[in-house]
Amino acid sequence: MSTDEPAVRDVPAERGRPVQWAALIVTVLFLAAGVLGFIPGATSNYMSMRFAGHHSTALQLGLFQVSILHNIVHLLFGIVGALVRRSPAGCFRYLLWGGIVYAALWLYSLFINAESGANFVPLNTPDNWLHFGLAVVMIVSALVLKRRRFADR
Repeated sequence: MSTDEPAVRDVPAERGRPVQWAALIVTVLFLAAGVLGFIPGATSNYMSMRFAGHHSTALQLGLFQVSILHNIVHLLFGIVGALVRRSPAGCFRYLLWGGIVYAALWLYSLFINAESGANFVPLNTPDNWLHFGLAVVMIVSALVLKRRRFADR
């Protein structure tokens, strides 16, 4: 270790690393989004929800267009996050690759017609910008927090 780097002692494993806490926050958000998508009231136009496609007019929180498939994807992302939670390397990969998937989904949404069959998830403008934000937050969190540890105080 060079003399210009501050000494950082490792902390007990049960406290985790920052990348693990970031992954936990993302995991909880995905699980909450997946569950809320199936709750009438949290999702308006609930009875119009379809399995997939742009014909689903259900709106989670009155803003984000959802379908059964969309909600399942959120739940699956949350489950994957829960499965990798104990491993800093797993959390790094979860945030990085999850962010890349959401960046790809955002790019995909820019090139498809929202009223076409290609909009199978379904996606609307608020969804698109949320996916962009998720991509940025997940990728930046993975890269910035990869090697960080909590300092003892």
